[in-house]
Amino acid sequence: MAVAVIMEFKDTSLEQYDEVLSKMGFSPGGAGAKGGLFHWVTKTNGGIRVTDVWESKEQYEAYAAERIGPLTAEAGFTGPPEVTYAEVYNYLTAG
Repeated sequence: MAVAVIMEFKDTSLEQYDEVLSKMGFSPGGAGAKGGLFHWVTKTNGGIRVTDVWESKEQYEAYAAERIGPLTAEAGFTGPPEVTYAEVYNYLTAG
């Protein structure tokens, strides 16, 4: 079942996010990680919020442990994000 993953990164800039995106080999508007269905990011008052939809929670958690955690640490993120999960009832894609 698809899952929404909301990650709140405190004291983090969009420039740091761009650095991690580049290290992952992704570009804005391009393809994302295998198992990831949707991704967007926004600046917040205290940092950034990343919202993803993944095919499963397990796929996200494996990717987070292997890639997100190490690369955000390299980019100087202050720590792991606060993560909230939500079951996705339905999602639509561009035709």
